[in-house]
Amino acid sequence: MATSSNSTTTSKPIVHTPIDPSYYTTLNATIQNPHFSSPSSPKPFTIVTPVHVSQVQAVVYCSKKHGVQIRTRSGGHDYEGLSYVSNNNVPFVVIDMRNLSSVSVDMESKSAWVQAGATLGELY
Repeated sequence: MATSSNSTTTSKPIVHTPIDPSYYTTLNATIQNPHFSSPSSPKPFTIVTPVHVSQVQAVVYCSKKHGVQIRTRSGGHDYEGLSYVSNNNVPFVVIDMRNLSSVSVDMESKSAWVQAGATLGELY
């Protein structure tokens, strides 16, 4: 089996809030349309960059419990900005899947497993 993995286990923080220096860098990292990075655009109250699936599950559970919408950013192809805005200014969290981007190919079974954060270039 051939495997390409860009997933990282790192000591960097995975939760970014507006008071953290990493918040705006993380928020603006993959925004394709500058409209969504303008000062008037709604901003998530937190951004989570999980390194393990269990962290995604925890964000989903916690968000549901507290009535917070979730926006998922994966692969960098969100030209419509759906992972950067919220309907009716409802509080929201962005789950940025960039650290979950491994691609595994099994030539024998002719199958591949691609994590949500993989970009088109990584998949190609």
